Amino acid sequence: MSGAIDFYFDFSSPYGFLASQKIEALAQKYGRSVDWHPILLGVIFKETAAAPLTMIPLKGEYSKRDLARSARFHGLEFRMPSKFPIATQAAARIVLWLEGRDPELAVRIAKALYGAYFLGDVDISDPEQAIAVAAGEGVDANEARAAIGDPAVKQGLKREVEQAIARGVFGSPYVIVDGEPFWGLDRFDQVERWLATGGF
Repeated sequence: MSGAIDFYFDFSSPYGFLASQKIEALAQKYGRSVDWHPILLGVIFKETAAAPLTMIPLKGEYSKRDLARSARFHGLEFRMPSKFPIATQAAARIVLWLEGRDPELAVRIAKALYGAYFLGDVDISDPEQAIAVAAGEGVDANEARAAIGDPAVKQGLKREVEQAIARGVFGSPYVIVDGEPFWGLDRFDQVERWLATGGF
């Protein structure tokens, strides 16, 4: 099969950030494209009665160590932002709005927003800071500002999250390949095996 890989991510997800730097190369290796889906973990956590991993007793301290180690393992830069977790509606709306206009630019902006947060410690929960990141990549700031407040874009993001939940998405990163779901960066070896063999 040669369908697109669905990549679900939240901008407040550290593992999502690491995965965002690997998913395109992995897909290209097997002749696939990637459909990027911004989601809101806050909404999904209400559905699953979950919480950010770093806020869970015992697991939280482990996760911080694991994130740094995972970044080193994959040869990626990473730093925990000073403000974590954050609301990600503004960033997600910018990306979703761009997906309808220029999908390649939307991916570039998604990566820029992720990098601004997890490398530059930029608080992208602040709409103006998210807009500034997008503008730095060539997006018109006024148009991005309008998109964040556009009821149609807001409804589109709500629909995106609802559709993700309907597909069983409960975390970030969450990848669906040929109908097969994989949760987490630590499943990327399995994702690659699936892509290479057509399933196992």
